[in-house]
Amino acid sequence: MSASPADKLRMTPGPTEVPEAVRRRMAEPTPNPDVEPEFFAFYRELTDKLEAIFRSGTEGEWGRDVVVLGGEGILGLEAAVASLVEPGDRVLCLSNGLYGDGFADFVEAYGGEAVVCDVPWDQTLDRETVEERLDGAAEEFDVATMVHCETPTGTLNDLDPILDALDERGIVTVVDAVSSLGGTPVPTGKIDVCLGASQKCFSAPPGLTTCAISDRAWDRIESVENRTYYADLEPWRTAAEDEWFPYTHLTANLYGLDAAADLLLDEGVEAAFDRHEAAATRCRERAADLGLETYPTADADVSPTVTALWVEGRAGELQRAMREDRGIVLATGLGDLEDDILRIGHMGHNARLDRVDRTMDALAAVLD
Repeated sequence: MSASPADKLRMTPGPTEVPEAVRRRMAEPTPNPDVEPEFFAFYRELTDKLEAIFRSGTEGEWGRDVVVLGGEGILGLEAAVASLVEPGDRVLCLSNGLYGDGFADFVEAYGGEAVVCDVPWDQTLDRETVEERLDGAAEEFDVATMVHCETPTGTLNDLDPILDALDERGIVTVVDAVSSLGGTPVPTGKIDVCLGASQKCFSAPPGLTTCAISDRAWDRIESVENRTYYADLEPWRTAAEDEWFPYTHLTANLYGLDAAADLLLDEGVEAAFDRHEAAATRCRERAADLGLETYPTADADVSPTVTALWVEGRAGELQRAMREDRGIVLATGLGDLEDDILRIGHMGHNARLDRVDRTMDALAAVLD
């Protein structure tokens, strides 16, 4: 018999389990975000907290504004492209996975020329490969996109040297850090538009996109003539100061994110990084004891927020057994690897040894 929703343990790589403190906060009465000054003061305080999280693990000057959009994390990816790219602009899309490839689709949808620089999904991006593509290009690039943690495969790209190479050429950078922000250091001080989301390492419900935007990116955004509406970042540069948002904001979701940010800051972001590393190590040690290999198996860094296990052709079967027999929800792979990879999310509230052990005990029983 299937477990009730309240009894299930959702160890997916987002959305993650939402702590009780976050759920309670979302149930509080919320102001009218269009007309009440208290809301704007609250929003500014929230972005200050988010800035502290964005800045953790990065060095050097900051010089970025944090804004929160009303929409699931994919909105941030589209908004970045819609706001930075005009027809004819050349965009270098760095990719080692599904979401890296997806940036190219957004670029082409908004009339840009997407040039994909990719490596196999079981490898990670490196500066040498990127520089070869840059040096061999017939024309310069205006923007570059990339993913920090490719959630479908659990790879973690070392972006620091790549960002340096792009900055040397004056290329505006966009990074999807949705599955890593708050769980492992992100070099946000080198990124022009760094994107996060509420439902991953923050452990708040899905529905909000977080963005840290540099002055260089704002200047480019303001120069773009082809404006969208919901996906346009331009109005957000002065929204808090002007106390005017381009649409009615998601007050309950913002309250939940505020509570989640408090939990993370009270713990200490660096301590949270250590907790994620410990959970990932335990998960992979337990997997090895069960004779399971991680994906990728070698020559690639893996993320402390998600473990992808190679179960060739059995992912759907194991996912059903874990959910129906053990009350634990896991994710499979995506795309061509859908039935070959079983994914365990140890991110946010779920990056805890007891939850990892419960999950791996159940997986051991299912495999037996």
